[in-house]
Amino acid sequence: DRNLGNYLAAKTGRELIIWDGACHVHEDFSLERILELKTLNPDAKIIAHPECRKPILIVADHVGSTSSLLNFVQKDEGKKFIVATESGIIHQMQVTCPDKVFIPAPPTDSTCGCNDCKFMKMITLDKIYRSLLTLSPEVVVDDEVRRMAERSIRAMLDVSDGKSVF
Repeated sequence: DRNLGNYLAAKTGRELIIWDGACHVHEDFSLERILELKTLNPDAKIIAHPECRKPILIVADHVGSTSSLLNFVQKDEGKKFIVATESGIIHQMQVTCPDKVFIPAPPTDSTCGCNDCKFMKMITLDKIYRSLLTLSPEVVVDDEVRRMAERSIRAMLDVSDGKSVF
């Protein structure tokens, strides 16, 4: 994801090879409409996932992963948040913070439900159950690709455990 890659490159100071693709949900947020919401809700804090485009990250009060966004709204004294990430997180925020208001960041196209990831919605408990039951579909990966991917995953797990890999 080019937005996440550019964010990480800026944060770490590392040169990264970045794939020129992006999440359709995060790519479609409208900076202008978010700023309009902020004008209507001056007490709201803007929180954003780092997969958002850079102008949105610049105006955000907090940028972080899904768990970071959840932790932020739980600990922050603010009562209102404009949420620039996939809309599914808002339910979790409302459950953990029922006294706070969560406003979904608007997409550029006001006629679509662009805050919902069409790909995430394709995954259901029934599909997961059937996949685990039948062990299909089987994904076959070249061993060299697997080793490189495993290295990256282990590095991510080390970072999430507080170990620095940089």
